[in-house]
Amino acid sequence: MEMISETATVTSKSMVNIPSKIRKKYSIKEGTRIIFVENENGSIEIIPVPPLSDLFGVDTENKEALIASIRELHAERRREVAFDKKKHHH
Repeated sequence: MEMISETATVTSKSMVNIPSKIRKKYSIKEGTRIIFVENENGSIEIIPVPPLSDLFGVDTENKEALIASIRELHAERRREVAFDKKKHHH
């Protein structure tokens, strides 16, 4: 798999244009939701989340696994935020 390295600039309104090679490779289009995940090493992952309407063509078993994975990502993020709040209040 070809690894893509592209650069983008943050605008005055905190917007970033996703480079076209990355948009095409990951099928990111208008309306695609993106999850930003901070890693322990200080980097940020950007994960496109396909709309549920795109999942209707996926067989049921895979669709359920994907939805469960997305829910787990959200739950993990909520736990991290709660942990960080506790840590900063002491």
